Amino acid sequence: MLSCHTRTQQADLIVYHATIYTVDDSFRIAQAMAVRQGKILAVGSDQQILHDYSAPQKKDLQGHFVYPGFIDAHAHFYSYAMSLLSVDLTGTRSWEEVLNRVKSFADAHPQGWIVGRGWDQNDWPGKQFPDRAELDRLFPHRPVLLTRVDGHAAIANGEALQQAGIKPGETLEGGLFVIKQGRLTGVLIDNAVEKVARLIPPLDDTMKLRALQEAEQHCFAVGLTTVADCGLPKQTIDFLDSLQRAGRLRMRIYAMAADEKENYDYYLRQGPYKTDRMHVCAFKLFADGALGSRGACLLQPYRDQPGWYGFLLKDRKYFDSIAHVLINSPFQMCTHAIGDSANRVMLQIYASVLKPGNDRRWRIEHAQVVHPDDIRLFGEYAIVPSVQPTHATSDMYWAGERLGKERLRYAYAFQDLLRQNSWLPLGTDFPVEDIDPRKTFYAAVFRQDSAGYPPGGFQPENALTHQQALQGMTIWAARAQFEEKEKGSLQPGKWADFVVMEKDLMQVPAREILHNPILATYQAGQQVYAQTRD
Repeated sequence: MLSCHTRTQQADLIVYHATIYTVDDSFRIAQAMAVRQGKILAVGSDQQILHDYSAPQKKDLQGHFVYPGFIDAHAHFYSYAMSLLSVDLTGTRSWEEVLNRVKSFADAHPQGWIVGRGWDQNDWPGKQFPDRAELDRLFPHRPVLLTRVDGHAAIANGEALQQAGIKPGETLEGGLFVIKQGRLTGVLIDNAVEKVARLIPPLDDTMKLRALQEAEQHCFAVGLTTVADCGLPKQTIDFLDSLQRAGRLRMRIYAMAADEKENYDYYLRQGPYKTDRMHVCAFKLFADGALGSRGACLLQPYRDQPGWYGFLLKDRKYFDSIAHVLINSPFQMCTHAIGDSANRVMLQIYASVLKPGNDRRWRIEHAQVVHPDDIRLFGEYAIVPSVQPTHATSDMYWAGERLGKERLRYAYAFQDLLRQNSWLPLGTDFPVEDIDPRKTFYAAVFRQDSAGYPPGGFQPENALTHQQALQGMTIWAARAQFEEKEKGSLQPGKWADFVVMEKDLMQVPAREILHNPILATYQAGQQVYAQTRD
C-alpha cells in the first residue's frame, strides 16, 4: 500500500478555486496553480494541484479570476515617477486651470524651477497653444517649464528662455520655437524642448527612490508586473538596476537605451544586459513628433494647417546609418513613428537591412498613421507594430481635424496591423496616457471613452477581440521584448507573475471593465499588492 502512494511535491504557494486564464498556445483555462521559488510548478484542476502538491501557503481565491501579470509594452516608467514630483496638469480644461495648479504648486514649493506635465490644448476652448505672458507676470524671476501631455511640446516662461539663451528667429533641426509677431510665445516643439529642459537641476537619489517606489506601487495596484521603459540614458538604467539588485525596486523593466552616443558606445561593445528584473536589448529612436502638437511627419499637409507637413526629428541618413549598425548587433531597433511619412521612411529603412522571415523583432512604436501602400512591409519583413489603444480614444475627438476624413481611415488601424504578423503588443505610453491596463483593454476592444462615446465605437472595424487584447497585454508584449519563454503566460517554468480580479475581464459587460476591482497582484509568487477594503 505504501509503494502505491504518490508522494506530494513541495511548493511555496498554491492558489486554487479560481478561473485561471493561462494565455498559453491553446488559451487554456485552469482552476489552480502551484508555485515554488518564484516560478510556476504546475497549472491544472483544483483536484490535481491540491492532490499532487503541498505548500505552507494556500490561497482560496473564492472563484475569482486570474490573468498573467500585465505587461506594458511601451511606457515611460522613470519619467512617470519623476512626474510625481512636479505639477500634475493632466485633465486641465483650460489655460487658466493650468495656471491655477501651477500657482498652488509654487506656493507649496517656493524655491527652484517649476516643472509640470500633462496639459493638452486640444481639451481647451479654441484648442490653441498657450502664450507665456501670464507665466511671465506670475513668475518674472523663477524659471517655469510645463510639458504637454505627449512630451513633444512644452511652454517656458521668459526667465527659462533667457537662461537657455533662446532668442527670436533661432532655428534647430527637428524642433521649433513658436513665434508670433516677432516674439517668442514660449511654446517649444520637439527638439526645442530639450534646449530648456537640460537646464533643470537634477534631483537627488533619495527623492528619485521615493518617487520610483511610489510609481511602482501605482503600477502594482493596476496589475502591471513588467514595463518597457522607452528611451533611457545609461546612467538612469544603471540607477534602476542598482535599486533592483539592492531589493529597493521590484518592478521588472525592459529598458530601451536612448538614442545617445554614450549608450551606443557602451552597449554595442558590451552586448545586451539581463537580470531577473532588468533587460537591456534595444535602442529607442524618434523619427517624428506627435499628432497633437502637429509634429508628426505627414505625406500630405495637415488639414487644419495648410502647407504644414510636420517634420522628421533627424535626417533620414541618420536613421539609415543606425539601422546599418544595429543589424550587425543583437539589439532591437525601436523607432517612434506617428505620421504616415515618418512610418514610410522607417519601414523602408528597416526593409533595406532586414531579411524576410527574420526574428529580429524590430519595432515601430505607435504606428498611428500608416499609408495603405506601406502596411504590407510590417508582414513582409516581420516588423513589429507596437501600439497604444488609448491613444485612439484620446485622439478621436480631434484627429479628423488634423488628418481629414480619408486619411483618418487608416489611422489607429489595429486589426490591419495585427494581420501582418498575427500578433500585436499593446501598451499605454504612460504618463502620456493613464497607467491602467484595464483602460488599454477597454479601448482596444470597444474603441470608446469611459462615457461610451461614440456609440458602436471609433472605427470599430479595427477593434480587437477580448482574447487578442489580453494576449497583447501579456504574451505578445513579452514576445516583443524576447521574454515570452519566462513570462506573459501562466505555464510551468515561467515566473509566477499574476493578477487576481473580482470579475471576468473576458465576459463582464463593457460598462463594468474600468471598474472591475483588482484584488491582488503577485510577482514571483509574492503578493506585491492587495486591495484594501473599507
